[in-house]
Amino acid sequence: MDIQTLTDRAEIADALTRYTIAVDTGDWDALDTVFTPDAAIDYSESGGTVGAFPEVKAWLAEMLPAFSSKRLHTVGQISYGFSDSGEEAEVVAYFDNPMVIADGSGGERVVEVGGLYRHTFVRTPQGWRSRKLHEEVTWTRGF
Repeated sequence: MDIQTLTDRAEIADALTRYTIAVDTGDWDALDTVFTPDAAIDYSESGGTVGAFPEVKAWLAEMLPAFSSKRLHTVGQISYGFSDSGEEAEVVAYFDNPMVIADGSGGERVVEVGGLYRHTFVRTPQGWRSRKLHEEVTWTRGF
């Protein structure tokens, strides 16, 4: 593996980390450093929305506060498939996403979603950005 490939992998992994931190902390504008302006995002498997990045960003800002500020993504194994040109990468990352919600009785409970983030990343002048995200849910708990 050459230095450029290692650098590209590290930059994409950094973008995945920026994504999880932005969602977990509610720093929605930080998502601008993760996605291209025209990115297509699909959260339908977890009961979410499907659409272009600006609409999905607004939806996240509206819907995720229902889960309180106690959100804590983790991303595990990451698979990278670079195009021959090196300008695009198909990326699959395992994720676990526990969140805290009100239990309806004055307390809280944990709900959790696990699965695969399937991204298409592209090299841009600002660095690697996701042009497409499909959240593939493989399991849930506590719903």
